[in-house]
Amino acid sequence: MAVEHTPTGIVHKGQKGGTTGCGTDTNEHKDHWEDTSKSITCDKKGCKN
Repeated sequence: MAVEHTPTGIVHKGQKGGTTGCGTDTNEHKDHWEDTSKSITCDKKGCKN
């Protein structure tokens, strides 16, 4: 599953309402996150690998 940070357009590994692979909390500013089937674009450890 992937989740997109809509203000930046960066797609992270994870899902809305949790924590991304790189450790970002998607519960903070919930309206900035959207579940997606897009390819992961975050280069941080935990998301990209």
